[in-house]
Amino acid sequence: MADTMQGVFFLGAGQLELREVPIPQPAAGEVVVKVGAATTCGTDLKAYKRGHKLFKPPMPFGHEWAGTVVAVGKGVTRFREGERVTAANSAPCGACYYCRRGKPQLCLELEARFNWGTYAQYLRVPAHIVDINMHKIPDGLSFAEAAFIEPLACAVLCIDYAAIALGDTVAIIGSGAQGLMQIQLAKARGAARVIVVGRGRGRLEVARQLGADETLSTLDGDAVAAVKALTDGRGADVVIEAAGSAETWQMAAQMARPAATVVLFSGLPGGTQVSFDATHLHYDEIALKGVFHHTPRTVEQALQLLGSGQVNVKPLISGTISLSEVEEGLNRMARSEVIKLAVQP
Repeated sequence: MADTMQGVFFLGAGQLELREVPIPQPAAGEVVVKVGAATTCGTDLKAYKRGHKLFKPPMPFGHEWAGTVVAVGKGVTRFREGERVTAANSAPCGACYYCRRGKPQLCLELEARFNWGTYAQYLRVPAHIVDINMHKIPDGLSFAEAAFIEPLACAVLCIDYAAIALGDTVAIIGSGAQGLMQIQLAKARGAARVIVVGRGRGRLEVARQLGADETLSTLDGDAVAAVKALTDGRGADVVIEAAGSAETWQMAAQMARPAATVVLFSGLPGGTQVSFDATHLHYDEIALKGVFHHTPRTVEQALQLLGSGQVNVKPLISGTISLSEVEEGLNRMARSEVIKLAVQP
């Protein structure tokens, strides 16, 4: 094996660089993997375009991956060289105030426990992730599909918060990767009807292929009025916002029926203020829920859903690119030309 590898580094908003760097070596409890596929992500896109509080340049870039173990550190017993594996991008400490209260996604140590650098030929996986959030890939699942374990784990936590009841009508705002996974999860939880609100007609067609019963483009008019027209004037029983703007956060609350649950999945730029109709929230008893990240349990569930085929992510992979094409790939995502791309180093 060579001594150096190529990896993409984040240097600041709008700045990526492909560098030649040493191949990492595993310390005790760690593993090193040869990356089979790393998928592009909306969070990476946001960081590339405007920066992100979790991204402190200069730093290795990318966080969704699957690959093959090529080296194991002292004390690692659950994984061996040659095994196909995938993992989440973090793992909680298990001991802080929030971990002890069943909220590991809010772990006080989380910021220091992320792992970046999947847009590279090799990746070092720290011991805390190896111990808690790394898993063997089921037979029949490709590297690109297995790399969805992290975003799907976030989607599973979101659907948990939505508390969908059998027969519910669920409105999903956003037809990107998260919205397209949420369709399938909502159906699995018993939603009788899923309405997807988006812009691009190509993505809305994919939404229909994955189980959406109705699709609405915001280019065609007032989506709130359209959802209410489809629900006898009430609004949706559950609304999931997965588009990522102040306008879509407001839209989510507006299209919710009295006593509905609204889950706000997509993060907004730091300091963003969003206005809501207080009368609607108070007198109609609207439950607004924020949701962030994933838990070890939802990571495990995500791999089970991928392995069983219950969540199909193949239509979300719009193509394959090389490390030198990551920047253009992210720009293609920004232009809505692709949903996600598989980076094959």
